[in-house]
Amino acid sequence: MATLCKPAVAVPENLVTMADTLDLAERIHAGHPQLDLALRLIRNTGVRSRYIVRPLAEIMRHPGFQARNAIFEEEAKRRVPPVISAALDNAGVAAAQIDLIIFVSCTGFMMPSMTAWLINTMDFRHSTKQLPIAQLGCAAGASAINRAHDYCMAYPEANVLIVACEFCSLCYQPTDLAVGNLLANGLFGDAVAATVVRGQGGVGPRLECNTSYLIPDTERWIG
Repeated sequence: MATLCKPAVAVPENLVTMADTLDLAERIHAGHPQLDLALRLIRNTGVRSRYIVRPLAEIMRHPGFQARNAIFEEEAKRRVPPVISAALDNAGVAAAQIDLIIFVSCTGFMMPSMTAWLINTMDFRHSTKQLPIAQLGCAAGASAINRAHDYCMAYPEANVLIVACEFCSLCYQPTDLAVGNLLANGLFGDAVAATVVRGQGGVGPRLECNTSYLIPDTERWIG
């Protein structure tokens, strides 16, 4: 039975408080017809503070997708390896003992995947399998655990590394004035997390089974 080992999590150094978010929304969207609703929703989230990869003033300037994606790659390469090292230590395994790397992100794009860079940069075997997962939003972490469990069921002695890297601040769109986007700007932060699923050994929750279910006609909700 596979074991989900203790995760490692790291957040960036740039703090954004709820007060910062509310003040910014009031200044930038002063004439928005649904501003009061957006402010009320932001207050009700309970998210008192968030952390982002670049200072807020820089995030507010949108230099275009190419520049934003370059920032994603730069920050991911800087912030992901230390989190992976901590997760490997938590699981009691070395990089060379990892059989599959699952990398989860829907807030940046790299071609080839970050998994290839990790294998070339850290001490993973060059035969390590790669599984990038994108476009699943908040459900991607759970899906990654499911796929890791599937792999360990097929290969009971395997070790699977899961890495989640989400820099939501880089997806800020100043021209999107929908209430949902205003709410998202006050809800999401940036972080990197990693964990190891071990087919044998390890300490943590035991994964007995997994499943997946899509509620019909709800795909638009992810936006």
